[in-house]
Amino acid sequence: MRLDQLKYPIGKADIPKNITKKNIEEWISLIERFPQELEFLTRGLSENQLDTPYRENGWTIRQVVHHCYDSHQNSYIRFKWALTEEKPVIKAYNEKLWAELHDSKSMPIFLSIDALKALHSKWVYLLKGLTQDELNKSFIHPAENKEVGLKENIGIYAWHCRHHYHHIEQLMIRKGWQ
Repeated sequence: MRLDQLKYPIGKADIPKNITKKNIEEWISLIERFPQELEFLTRGLSENQLDTPYRENGWTIRQVVHHCYDSHQNSYIRFKWALTEEKPVIKAYNEKLWAELHDSKSMPIFLSIDALKALHSKWVYLLKGLTQDELNKSFIHPAENKEVGLKENIGIYAWHCRHHYHHIEQLMIRKGWQ
């Protein structure tokens, strides 16, 4: 398998310019299902399997699961900032360094999966209640030096869920763990 296929098993995020109500509904549904699907996918993995990288020089399954919580928690806060401030400049974080912290490398994954369940329940509740005016709000991402709309960010995080789910699933298929 080529490196780009291992890094991006579903391709890079491709968010349409014209985001429809149907897009948003589908993306929210995906975000809503993700914690349970991730739990189901990883439920039978051993500690050794959890500590297997999904690609050479990549994160382990354990790190991927903890990264999902870290990333989604940051995104949820970014939504709150965008809804309560005018185009706030959000705080970026170094996801690679966060994934190298001892908790990401050794903590049981059920802690992040349980946290994802609670977080996604709150996040989906928030997203489903947004008005069109609220959906049109945005924030500034300093690391990317660009304005990110909330509609676009819903799509980015639906992609992010699928992206990391497939990292784990593809490794499990390659290793014959399914």
